[in-house]
Amino acid sequence: MTTTLPDWCRRARFAAVLGVCAALSLRHGGGLEHLTAAPQTAAAPSGSLEILEVRPSFFVIAGTANIGVQVGEDGVVVVDTGPAGEAPAVLAAIKRISPKPIRYIIDTGPDADHVGGNEALTQAGEKLVLGTNSGGGPNATDSMVPILSAEGVLRHMATFPAAAWPTDVFNYSRKYMYFNGEAIEVLHQSAAHTDSDVVAFFRRSDVVVAGDVLDTRQFPVIDVDRGGSIQGEIAALNRLVELAVPSVPIVAREAGTIVVPGHGRLCDQYDVVEYRDMVTIIRDRVRALTKAGRSLAEIKAAQPAKGYMGRYGNPGGAWTADRFIEAIYRSLSKEKS
Repeated sequence: MTTTLPDWCRRARFAAVLGVCAALSLRHGGGLEHLTAAPQTAAAPSGSLEILEVRPSFFVIAGTANIGVQVGEDGVVVVDTGPAGEAPAVLAAIKRISPKPIRYIIDTGPDADHVGGNEALTQAGEKLVLGTNSGGGPNATDSMVPILSAEGVLRHMATFPAAAWPTDVFNYSRKYMYFNGEAIEVLHQSAAHTDSDVVAFFRRSDVVVAGDVLDTRQFPVIDVDRGGSIQGEIAALNRLVELAVPSVPIVAREAGTIVVPGHGRLCDQYDVVEYRDMVTIIRDRVRALTKAGRSLAEIKAAQPAKGYMGRYGNPGGAWTADRFIEAIYRSLSKEKS
């Protein structure tokens, strides 16, 4: 069992990263309302994005969502593209990071704030190998940069322009590639935030891009209508815990695996453990109340998220504690039926 270090150890080890990353948690808001909306068209100013060097070959662009950028001799791999309105600023930020062309895009899920920039980025990049359509997506062309995702993303993006659709889709547990001298694993997390989430693990960089499976601003969004479930969410968080290695035995070092959430500040393994434990505790409370025959209204009144509201409750936001409790209740009810 993983144990949490004393607060003074964690502060000593990770204070520098948190100081640099503070900007990541200042600009993110919203819940399900912005997930399925059509991509916005107003361009965001380039100054509204922050660029953070996580490793010498790996960067995070923080805007409406966190975007991962791996760079090297082969070109640029982008994990998530942000909303459509930020695409010009994202492209400018990528050019500041590296003059190399975009070669590959990975979508961690189907939400508009993560895939809205697909069309602009795939058209701005340069395909590594011409003459292939990289996996047989229905809209793949010879000139488009491949967009990799779980198969369900393609279904959820039916209302988006065809040029934004993924072109390289898969429905098995793990897809991989070797790019810029680094092994990249794309791991399918079924029925978590949605039915088509993936996390991208960059082995040499020791960075995991988690998408909306992890959101440090609030309780995780469980989109039951699009196949999400509380059990799958906890399973996905457990997988992140297994992938990440903490800074032990020398805990004072600023080291260990970096986990990039879909929104909010960067995390280490201990942060993910705490988040996973929080979600599990609230799930167990809701389950116990459900077994006791309580209605949804009675469960909400019992405040099963008590103790975590101040940190994750997102008062006034779209994804509140009440909506999280309702999603857990609906998810558990589906499992029983």
